[in-house]
Amino acid sequence: MVKKVRIGQTDLHVNPIGLGTNAVGGHNLYPNLDEEVGKDLVRTAISKGINFLDTAFIYGPKRSEELIGEVLKETGSRSDIVIATKGAHKFVGNNVVIDNSPAYLKQSVEDSLKRLQTDYIDLYYIHFPDEDTPKDEAVGALKELKDQGKIKAIGVSNFSIDQLKEANKDGYVDVYQGEYNLFQRDAERDILPYAAENNISFVPYFPLAAGLLAGKYTKETTFDDLRKDMDLFKKENFEKNLEKVDALREIAEANHVEVAHLVLAWYLEQPAIDAIIPGAKRAAQVENNLKTLDVKLSPADIQKVDRIFR
Repeated sequence: MVKKVRIGQTDLHVNPIGLGTNAVGGHNLYPNLDEEVGKDLVRTAISKGINFLDTAFIYGPKRSEELIGEVLKETGSRSDIVIATKGAHKFVGNNVVIDNSPAYLKQSVEDSLKRLQTDYIDLYYIHFPDEDTPKDEAVGALKELKDQGKIKAIGVSNFSIDQLKEANKDGYVDVYQGEYNLFQRDAERDILPYAAENNISFVPYFPLAAGLLAGKYTKETTFDDLRKDMDLFKKENFEKNLEKVDALREIAEANHVEVAHLVLAWYLEQPAIDAIIPGAKRAAQVENNLKTLDVKLSPADIQKVDRIFR
Protein backbone atom coordinates (compact mmCIF):
# COMPACT_ATOMS: atom_id res chain seq x y z
CA MET A 1 0.00 0.00 0.00
CA VAL A 2 1.43 3.37 -1.03
CA LYS A 3 1.86 5.89 1.76
CA LYS A 4 0.03 9.00 0.60
CA VAL A 5 1.45 12.48 1.16
CA ARG A 6 -0.36 15.70 1.85
CA ILE A 7 -0.02 18.41 -0.80
CA GLY A 8 1.24 21.44 1.12
CA GLN A 9 -1.42 22.81 3.47
CA THR A 10 -4.36 21.41 1.46
CA ASP A 11 -6.67 18.55 2.42
CA LEU A 12 -5.50 16.62 -0.66
CA HIS A 13 -3.58 13.39 -0.06
CA VAL A 14 -1.88 11.72 -3.01
CA ASN A 15 0.49 9.03 -4.13
CA PRO A 16 3.73 11.06 -4.52
CA ILE A 17 3.94 9.77 -8.11
CA GLY A 18 1.16 11.29 -10.18
CA LEU A 19 0.52 11.32 -13.92
CA GLY A 20 0.95 14.26 -16.26
CA THR A 21 -1.61 13.75 -19.02
CA ASN A 22 -0.58 16.02 -21.88
CA ALA A 23 -0.27 12.86 -24.03
CA VAL A 24 -3.89 11.94 -23.19
CA GLY A 25 -5.74 13.75 -25.97
CA GLY A 26 -3.03 16.41 -26.33
CA HIS A 27 -3.33 16.41 -30.12
CA ASN A 28 -1.89 19.92 -30.36
CA LEU A 29 1.29 18.80 -28.56
CA TYR A 30 2.04 15.37 -30.02
CA PRO A 31 1.33 14.10 -33.53
CA ASN A 32 -0.70 10.92 -34.10
CA LEU A 33 -2.01 10.34 -30.58
CA ASP A 34 -4.40 7.44 -30.19
CA GLU A 35 -7.17 8.41 -27.78
CA GLU A 36 -7.82 4.84 -26.69
CA VAL A 37 -4.14 4.50 -25.73
CA GLY A 38 -4.49 7.76 -23.79
CA LYS A 39 -7.53 6.49 -21.91
CA ASP A 40 -5.62 3.32 -21.16
CA LEU A 41 -2.85 5.38 -19.53
CA VAL A 42 -5.44 6.79 -17.15
CA ARG A 43 -7.02 3.38 -16.48
CA THR A 44 -3.59 1.89 -15.75
CA ALA A 45 -2.67 4.75 -13.43
CA ILE A 46 -5.89 4.33 -11.43
CA SER A 47 -5.57 0.54 -11.25
CA LYS A 48 -1.98 0.83 -9.98
CA GLY A 49 -2.80 3.25 -7.18
CA ILE A 50 -1.91 6.57 -8.84
CA ASN A 51 -4.55 9.03 -7.68
CA PHE A 52 -3.11 12.40 -8.81
CA LEU A 53 -3.90 13.31 -12.43
CA ASP A 54 -2.68 16.57 -13.93
CA THR A 55 -4.37 17.98 -17.03
CA ALA A 56 -5.26 21.36 -18.59
CA PHE A 57 -7.78 23.01 -20.89
CA ILE A 58 -5.08 23.60 -23.51
CA TYR A 59 -4.11 19.91 -23.80
CA GLY A 60 -6.09 19.03 -26.88
CA PRO A 61 -7.43 21.71 -26.49
CA LYS A 62 -10.20 20.41 -24.19
CA ARG A 63 -9.73 16.79 -25.23
CA SER A 64 -7.51 15.67 -22.35
CA GLU A 65 -10.10 16.77 -19.78
CA GLU A 66 -12.88 15.08 -21.75
CA LEU A 67 -11.06 11.74 -21.97
CA ILE A 68 -10.17 11.79 -18.26
CA GLY A 69 -13.81 12.55 -17.48
CA GLU A 70 -14.89 9.55 -19.57
CA VAL A 71 -12.49 7.18 -17.77
CA LEU A 72 -13.49 8.42 -14.31
CA LYS A 73 -17.13 7.88 -15.16
CA GLU A 74 -16.45 4.41 -16.62
CA THR A 75 -14.35 3.30 -13.61
CA GLY A 76 -16.53 4.97 -10.97
CA SER A 77 -13.36 6.22 -9.30
CA ARG A 78 -13.96 9.98 -9.11
CA SER A 79 -14.00 10.14 -5.31
CA ASP A 80 -10.61 8.40 -5.07
CA ILE A 81 -8.85 10.68 -7.57
CA VAL A 82 -7.26 14.09 -7.11
CA ILE A 83 -7.72 15.99 -10.38
CA ALA A 84 -5.61 19.04 -11.15
CA THR A 85 -6.45 21.11 -14.19
CA LYS A 86 -5.50 24.54 -15.48
CA GLY A 87 -6.96 27.44 -17.41
CA ALA A 88 -6.02 30.89 -18.77
CA HIS A 89 -5.77 30.26 -22.54
CA LYS A 90 -8.58 31.91 -24.49
CA PHE A 91 -9.31 31.55 -28.20
CA VAL A 92 -9.99 34.84 -29.94
CA GLY A 93 -10.57 34.00 -33.60
CA ASN A 94 -7.51 31.97 -34.58
CA ASN A 95 -5.34 33.47 -31.85
CA VAL A 96 -4.75 32.27 -28.33
CA VAL A 97 -4.50 34.94 -25.64
CA ILE A 98 -3.90 34.56 -21.90
CA ASP A 99 -6.67 35.87 -19.67
CA ASN A 100 -6.57 35.86 -15.84
CA SER A 101 -9.64 38.07 -15.38
CA PRO A 102 -11.95 36.84 -12.61
CA ALA A 103 -14.86 36.46 -15.04
CA TYR A 104 -12.85 34.35 -17.47
CA LEU A 105 -11.34 32.15 -14.75
CA LYS A 106 -14.78 31.48 -13.27
CA GLN A 107 -16.14 30.54 -16.70
CA SER A 108 -13.07 28.33 -17.33
CA VAL A 109 -13.72 26.38 -14.12
CA GLU A 110 -17.37 25.84 -15.10
CA ASP A 111 -16.29 24.58 -18.54
CA SER A 112 -13.68 22.23 -17.05
CA LEU A 113 -16.26 20.82 -14.62
CA LYS A 114 -18.47 19.88 -17.59
CA ARG A 115 -15.64 18.30 -19.59
CA LEU A 116 -14.44 16.32 -16.56
CA GLN A 117 -18.05 15.30 -15.74
CA THR A 118 -17.62 16.25 -12.11
CA ASP A 119 -19.03 18.79 -9.67
CA TYR A 120 -15.70 19.77 -8.11
CA ILE A 121 -12.05 20.08 -9.15
CA ASP A 122 -9.47 19.19 -6.52
CA LEU A 123 -6.77 21.63 -7.66
CA TYR A 124 -7.27 24.43 -10.16
CA TYR A 125 -4.30 26.38 -11.51
CA ILE A 126 -4.03 29.65 -13.37
CA HIS A 127 -1.94 28.15 -16.17
CA PHE A 128 -0.01 31.28 -17.24
CA PRO A 129 0.01 34.88 -16.03
CA ASP A 130 -1.52 37.58 -18.23
CA GLU A 131 -0.18 41.13 -18.51
CA ASP A 132 -3.12 43.01 -17.01
CA THR A 133 -4.93 41.30 -14.15
CA PRO A 134 -3.64 41.95 -10.60
CA LYS A 135 -2.68 38.46 -9.48
CA ASP A 136 -4.35 38.72 -6.06
CA GLU A 137 -7.63 39.54 -7.85
CA ALA A 138 -7.25 36.50 -10.11
CA VAL A 139 -6.61 34.26 -7.10
CA GLY A 140 -9.47 35.99 -5.25
CA ALA A 141 -11.85 34.71 -7.95
CA LEU A 142 -10.62 31.16 -7.34
CA LYS A 143 -11.03 31.67 -3.58
CA GLU A 144 -14.72 32.43 -4.19
CA LEU A 145 -15.04 29.17 -6.14
CA LYS A 146 -13.22 27.35 -3.34
CA ASP A 147 -15.68 28.76 -0.81
CA GLN A 148 -18.51 27.48 -3.03
CA GLY A 149 -16.96 23.98 -3.09
CA LYS A 150 -16.30 24.03 -6.84
CA ILE A 151 -12.56 23.74 -6.32
CA LYS A 152 -10.68 22.43 -3.29
CA ALA A 153 -7.25 24.01 -3.73
CA ILE A 154 -5.78 26.97 -5.62
CA GLY A 155 -2.71 26.81 -7.81
CA VAL A 156 -0.70 29.10 -10.05
CA SER A 157 1.69 28.01 -12.78
CA ASN A 158 4.54 29.71 -14.63
CA PHE A 159 4.35 32.85 -12.46
CA SER A 160 7.51 34.83 -11.73
CA ILE A 161 8.49 35.20 -8.07
CA ASP A 162 6.95 38.70 -7.99
CA GLN A 163 3.72 37.47 -9.55
CA LEU A 164 3.62 34.59 -7.07
CA LYS A 165 4.05 36.97 -4.12
CA GLU A 166 1.28 39.21 -5.46
CA ALA A 167 -0.95 36.17 -6.05
CA ASN A 168 -0.33 35.00 -2.49
CA LYS A 169 -0.88 38.40 -0.85
CA ASP A 170 -3.81 36.98 1.14
CA GLY A 171 -2.20 33.56 1.66
CA TYR A 172 -4.60 31.77 -0.70
CA VAL A 173 -2.11 30.02 -3.00
CA ASP A 174 -1.78 26.32 -2.15
CA VAL A 175 0.32 24.98 -5.00
CA TYR A 176 2.82 26.33 -7.52
CA GLN A 177 3.61 24.46 -10.71
CA GLY A 178 6.69 25.39 -12.69
CA GLU A 179 9.44 24.01 -14.84
CA TYR A 180 12.07 22.30 -12.72
CA ASN A 181 14.46 19.52 -13.48
CA LEU A 182 18.15 18.81 -13.08
CA PHE A 183 18.94 20.80 -16.24
CA GLN A 184 16.63 23.67 -15.33
CA ARG A 185 17.15 24.67 -11.70
CA ASP A 186 16.30 28.39 -11.73
CA ALA A 187 13.44 27.77 -9.29
CA GLU A 188 16.00 27.04 -6.56
CA ARG A 189 17.00 30.73 -6.51
CA ASP A 190 13.72 32.16 -5.27
CA ILE A 191 10.53 30.23 -5.99
CA LEU A 192 11.38 26.99 -4.17
CA PRO A 193 12.58 28.81 -1.02
CA TYR A 194 9.47 31.05 -1.05
CA ALA A 195 7.23 28.01 -1.50
CA ALA A 196 8.91 26.18 1.40
CA GLU A 197 8.58 29.22 3.68
CA ASN A 198 4.91 29.74 2.82
CA ASN A 199 3.77 26.12 2.91
CA ILE A 200 3.09 26.18 -0.83
CA SER A 201 3.64 22.82 -2.49
CA PHE A 202 5.84 22.97 -5.60
CA VAL A 203 4.91 20.59 -8.43
CA PRO A 204 7.63 20.43 -11.09
CA TYR A 205 6.72 19.93 -14.72
CA PHE A 206 9.09 18.47 -17.32
CA PRO A 207 10.69 16.52 -14.44
CA LEU A 208 12.47 14.19 -16.88
CA ALA A 209 13.32 17.04 -19.29
CA ALA A 210 11.15 15.60 -22.09
CA GLY A 211 12.74 12.17 -21.56
CA LEU A 212 16.38 13.28 -21.57
CA LEU A 213 16.72 12.43 -17.86
CA ALA A 214 15.21 8.98 -18.36
CA GLY A 215 18.59 7.77 -19.63
CA LYS A 216 17.19 6.15 -22.79
CA TYR A 217 18.70 8.38 -25.50
CA THR A 218 22.01 8.09 -27.34
CA LYS A 219 23.86 10.53 -29.63
CA GLU A 220 22.08 8.90 -32.57
CA THR A 221 18.54 9.53 -31.26
CA THR A 222 16.49 11.96 -33.41
CA PHE A 223 13.19 13.73 -32.64
CA ASP A 224 10.20 14.81 -34.75
CA ASP A 225 7.99 16.31 -32.01
CA LEU A 226 8.20 19.33 -29.68
CA ARG A 227 11.70 18.20 -28.63
CA LYS A 228 13.31 19.07 -31.95
CA ASP A 229 12.99 22.81 -31.12
CA MET A 230 14.15 22.63 -27.49
CA ASP A 231 17.61 23.93 -26.58
CA LEU A 232 18.38 20.81 -24.54
CA PHE A 233 18.17 18.73 -27.73
CA LYS A 234 20.17 20.97 -30.07
CA LYS A 235 23.18 19.00 -31.24
CA GLU A 236 26.00 20.72 -29.30
CA ASN A 237 23.94 20.82 -26.06
CA PHE A 238 22.51 17.34 -26.52
CA GLU A 239 25.91 15.61 -26.45
CA LYS A 240 27.06 17.49 -23.33
CA ASN A 241 23.76 16.72 -21.62
CA LEU A 242 24.10 13.02 -22.40
CA GLU A 243 27.48 13.02 -20.62
CA LYS A 244 25.77 14.28 -17.44
CA VAL A 245 23.11 11.60 -17.79
CA ASP A 246 25.89 9.00 -18.08
CA ALA A 247 27.31 10.25 -14.76
CA LEU A 248 23.84 9.71 -13.25
CA ARG A 249 23.80 6.20 -14.68
CA GLU A 250 26.75 5.23 -12.47
CA ILE A 251 24.86 6.32 -9.32
CA ALA A 252 21.69 4.58 -10.53
CA GLU A 253 23.53 1.32 -11.23
CA ALA A 254 25.19 1.40 -7.81
CA ASN A 255 21.67 1.61 -6.34
CA HIS A 256 20.24 -1.04 -8.74
CA VAL A 257 17.68 1.41 -10.10
CA GLU A 258 16.97 3.07 -13.45
CA VAL A 259 18.18 6.61 -14.14
CA ALA A 260 14.61 7.95 -14.32
CA HIS A 261 13.78 6.57 -10.87
CA LEU A 262 16.93 8.06 -9.38
CA VAL A 263 16.06 11.49 -10.82
CA LEU A 264 12.42 11.42 -9.70
CA ALA A 265 13.41 10.25 -6.22
CA TRP A 266 15.91 13.14 -6.00
CA TYR A 267 13.12 15.67 -6.61
CA LEU A 268 11.05 14.19 -3.80
CA GLU A 269 13.95 14.93 -1.44
CA GLN A 270 13.77 18.67 -2.22
CA PRO A 271 12.02 21.06 0.19
CA ALA A 272 8.47 22.01 -0.90
CA ILE A 273 8.14 19.12 -3.40
CA ASP A 274 5.50 16.67 -2.17
CA ALA A 275 4.50 15.02 -5.44
CA ILE A 276 5.64 14.80 -9.05
CA ILE A 277 3.72 14.30 -12.27
CA PRO A 278 5.87 12.51 -14.86
CA GLY A 279 4.10 12.07 -18.18
CA ALA A 280 3.76 8.84 -20.13
CA LYS A 281 2.76 7.75 -23.59
CA ARG A 282 2.41 4.05 -22.87
CA ALA A 283 0.79 2.16 -20.01
CA ALA A 284 4.09 0.39 -19.26
CA GLN A 285 5.71 3.79 -18.59
CA VAL A 286 3.01 4.64 -16.06
CA GLU A 287 3.81 1.45 -14.14
CA ASN A 288 7.53 2.00 -14.49
CA ASN A 289 7.35 5.49 -12.94
CA LEU A 290 5.98 3.91 -9.76
CA LYS A 291 9.28 2.11 -9.15
CA THR A 292 10.54 5.51 -7.96
CA LEU A 293 8.80 4.79 -4.66
CA ASP A 294 11.25 1.94 -3.99
CA VAL A 295 14.34 4.16 -4.31
CA LYS A 296 16.09 5.10 -1.05
CA LEU A 297 18.77 7.73 -1.65
CA SER A 298 21.59 8.29 0.83
CA PRO A 299 22.65 11.87 1.66
CA ALA A 300 25.85 11.16 -0.31
CA ASP A 301 23.84 10.17 -3.41
CA ILE A 302 21.71 13.29 -3.11
CA GLN A 303 24.86 15.43 -3.02
CA LYS A 304 26.47 13.59 -5.94
CA VAL A 305 23.45 14.20 -8.17
CA ASP A 306 23.43 17.84 -7.09
CA ARG A 307 27.10 18.26 -8.01
CA ILE A 308 26.76 16.78 -11.52
CA PHE A 309 24.14 19.40 -12.39
CA ARG A 310 25.31 22.28 -10.22
